[in-house]
Amino acid sequence: MTAVYHAGSERWVGTPVGRAIGILVETRGRNRGTLCPCTQLPPRCKLSAVMKRYALALILLLSIGSIRVPMVAQTQGSAADFRIQPVRPVEELRREALKQEPPPQSGDLRKPDLVELVTLDPTIKLDIRYATKNNFLSTPMYNEARAFLQRPAADALVRANRELHKQGYGLLIHDAYRPWYVTWMFWQATPESLHKFVADPKTGSRHNRGCAVDLTLYNLKTGKAVEMPSGYDEMSERAYPSYAGGTAEQRRLRDLLRTEMQKQGFAVYEFEWWHFDYKDFDKYPVLNVPFEKLRKAT
Repeated sequence: MTAVYHAGSERWVGTPVGRAIGILVETRGRNRGTLCPCTQLPPRCKLSAVMKRYALALILLLSIGSIRVPMVAQTQGSAADFRIQPVRPVEELRREALKQEPPPQSGDLRKPDLVELVTLDPTIKLDIRYATKNNFLSTPMYNEARAFLQRPAADALVRANRELHKQGYGLLIHDAYRPWYVTWMFWQATPESLHKFVADPKTGSRHNRGCAVDLTLYNLKTGKAVEMPSGYDEMSERAYPSYAGGTAEQRRLRDLLRTEMQKQGFAVYEFEWWHFDYKDFDKYPVLNVPFEKLRKAT
């Protein structure tokens, strides 16, 4: 099951209380037991004494409405789907975002040369979450499921993919170039306490420059995405590249991805294991061109 974090409850993310919420939500969905506020946990709930105290306190808070942790069905095949309740309605934000202008830019910037990744290497797979409802805002942000990077970054990504093939894995892309107006929407929709997980539109993001990519690994034999310590776009400490939890295999795969990407000039973002910035990002302008206006793949 998936926890939906509402404005006002996001302050618990990444804290012991937040972890207790997660355990409470998980056991409530798995065991289907009856929750009796203040007196008991679900049947077969295995928690430490400390976490039991947290969870019991949370049951009381949930029962009186101090914290809301509603449940939604997990998307089939997904390890952990993270959702937030937008601060403002997404469609309202979209109308406003399309009227906005990117920040002023100056300096000797390179001419953009966005390349569609699948034209360089068809073994790079796409799962563009923002072209679907399967993302943290539960709303499609793109009209087309496509992925672009500036040519040097795209070439480097292809090299990383080829190296990973030698180890039985390939790259699965969740997002790459992102029009600036979408970054504006993310910032406005996300609670302020979670702003470290989204870029400030006042400066523009590295995605807007075509030099950032969100990705994971897939198994060449099965064609399926591997399991990582957190789900994509999860706004919690489990998403940190340094997170020590999860299984040994999940951490090994996360670190393998990071190692091969770093070899090709990418650096991981400190709060998201899936987000990598190419070394020359600051040499490109912030762009606001929607996918449908970019040249079609040939």
